[in-house]
Amino acid sequence: MNDSARQEAALAPLPFTRLTPDGASRPIDRELAEEVPVAIEFNGIGYAVLMATPQNLDDLVLGFALSERLSGPEDTPFDVDIHRTPQGMVARANLPPERTGALLERVRHRATDSSCGLCGIENLEQASRPLPPVTARSRADRTAVFRALAMLGDYQPLNAATGAAHAAGWAGADGAIRLVREDVGRHNAFDKLIGAMRRAGADWSGGFALLSSRCSYELVEKAALSNCPLLVTISAPTRLAAERAKAVALPLVVLARPDALLSQGWEEDTSVET
Repeated sequence: MNDSARQEAALAPLPFTRLTPDGASRPIDRELAEEVPVAIEFNGIGYAVLMATPQNLDDLVLGFALSERLSGPEDTPFDVDIHRTPQGMVARANLPPERTGALLERVRHRATDSSCGLCGIENLEQASRPLPPVTARSRADRTAVFRALAMLGDYQPLNAATGAAHAAGWAGADGAIRLVREDVGRHNAFDKLIGAMRRAGADWSGGFALLSSRCSYELVEKAALSNCPLLVTISAPTRLAAERAKAVALPLVVLARPDALLSQGWEEDTSVET
């Protein structure tokens, strides 16, 4: 599926009636974000079904594999075969032979029809697996963060059309947006971004991740596993997210709005000119 087809697949116009307080009504067509089941298979094994926006699915699967610890930064990015069916999308990929043990172990702890987070995990210990400490450092300062916040909307065509999509962006140390991925699911958007960066051979390069969502513990885990040096979210964190971030030395910037932001564990680098 090419890029234009993926973009088209992400939008679906439907008729509505617009009602106003003065009693008027008129028919309108509204673009809605697609949300379809995406069945992910690794090495021929049905692993998970995500509800996702059907664009950039190869990035989604690559980032998801990293988040699930089925792949590592040292592994060569794999190809993904994507097929459309009447029931949804099927994405198939092969992991390296040395990852087979991890795959089979994880399959034992989740149901293949789970959608996100803790769904399908049979052993609660899996929810608090140790995370690697974050070793990368961001060179961004607050000016860079505010600059990225101001720019993010320009990189959200799906949300502009539908008002129903999250964005995950990679911003440089100067706050310039380098790459953005969108999806109806905040976890999916971040996995897509991480996957796209891996496929391009890019690291965070002293920049940061900017997410148009609240800061959940799952997003903190994805950030830590991708060695993200600074996680910025537009909404608030949960307590667990803040605690997990602090434990692995992941700086957080949360409730990032045009007029103010909150930070935890973040020391601004004031040497970067923005």
